[in-house]
Amino acid sequence: MALHPDRFFSPEPSQRQVARLLYAHVADLPLVCPHGHVDPRLFAEPAYQFESPLALIVLPDHYLLRMLYSQGVPLESLGVPTLDGTPYERDPRRAWRRFAEHFYLFRGTPSGIWLTHIFESIFGIQERLSAETADLFYDHIAARLAQPDFQPRHLYDRFKIEVLCTTDTATDTLEHHMAIRQSGWHGRILPTFRPDSVINLDTPDWRANIEQLSACSGIYIHDYRTFIQALETQRTFFRSMGAVASDHGAASPYTEHLSYAEANFIFQRALRGTISADEARRFTGHMLIESARMSAEDGLVMQLHVGSWRNHNPRLLRRFGRDKGADIPQIAEFTRNLKPLLDAFGDDLRLTLIVFTLDESTYARELAPLAGHYPALKLGAPWWFHDSLNGMARYFDQVMETCGIYNTAGFNDDTRAFLSIPARHDLWRRAACNWLAGLVVRGIVDESDAAEMAVELAVGLARRAYRL
Repeated sequence: MALHPDRFFSPEPSQRQVARLLYAHVADLPLVCPHGHVDPRLFAEPAYQFESPLALIVLPDHYLLRMLYSQGVPLESLGVPTLDGTPYERDPRRAWRRFAEHFYLFRGTPSGIWLTHIFESIFGIQERLSAETADLFYDHIAARLAQPDFQPRHLYDRFKIEVLCTTDTATDTLEHHMAIRQSGWHGRILPTFRPDSVINLDTPDWRANIEQLSACSGIYIHDYRTFIQALETQRTFFRSMGAVASDHGAASPYTEHLSYAEANFIFQRALRGTISADEARRFTGHMLIESARMSAEDGLVMQLHVGSWRNHNPRLLRRFGRDKGADIPQIAEFTRNLKPLLDAFGDDLRLTLIVFTLDESTYARELAPLAGHYPALKLGAPWWFHDSLNGMARYFDQVMETCGIYNTAGFNDDTRAFLSIPARHDLWRRAACNWLAGLVVRGIVDESDAAEMAVELAVGLARRAYRL
């Protein structure tokens, strides 16, 4: 197996030729990673070594676990730890063999594309992963991981990463970020403020999370006023550690402005454990507006990820916990739901609100027109289930005619799988160049404009949107 030099480009000769030329402008640009879920601990320890090929490639990747589970492969057999005491495979080599036996399932999928890129470009393996080659892959990868040049800090440089932002709960002490800063290492690993666990009142263990927020902020939270003060204090702390953004996950983009009395009443009910589902929904909608207010004041870019039904499979959640591939997209509506927030801050040039969705049907109907009007609103890249060649093509076709590329925020890899970052950016850059080449051969833009647009889509838009 070898990575085809024209992968993801159109088979039509004239478009393919232009795509090649455009890609040459962006292939070697640095990687700007403004949103993701890589563990900062990887960079806090100068000599950090990955535990095993299984722990590096399979266990953190819910895309892989999801596909394997759908085909009846028990997650226990893949070495996924259980929460309920069920025995699971503790030998990483045996679990890796189980994964290799089923690698054919990923033919034609984004996961298959990313892994092929990782195996060839990073580890120099051009064999096919299968039951027969499982041990060859395992031994080769394990041997490379034991070498100093495969420590995360070295890979950061090898990948030409310019900046990498993590995602951290509002109650995080950022100890790993502090260790990175104190080490004097040159890499830019920045935290991102994520308050979902304290602003979504129906979060499991919400009361314990509030107690943690009290402890780390130094503010005793006993009502809505002190809750807001604690959040603002933590945002200031995150900013002092280099944070440029906040991140908010919501099932729906619903927003609603509550009076202080209403917000305090609901918050007090939550403290007593008597909150209703509708009250929790309304409070989250209110807090999205409050978060926009805070972002306008302190400068943190506000990200809003909408449309995932988390942990759809309760049996899987009980046995293995969160992020094991059981999250499912659902319908979202933005025009009405975002209006209270946009009424308050849509014209505020201090705010940058970047919206991501799992409901592609809203691209052309709602999101592109909204971003094409409100100065505060930008569209995030195709996300999660749509972070793929076809998902990117649909995004370009449905979004760009209405809002143009300059009302989007470029690309972010949004991954826990550190080694997949170069593959994800390469796919985006090739997909973008192929789309731009289509504009060139149709006479819509010329090659010089397309070359500038390619650089913007690769790095420029993300740098500006996130103020990096």
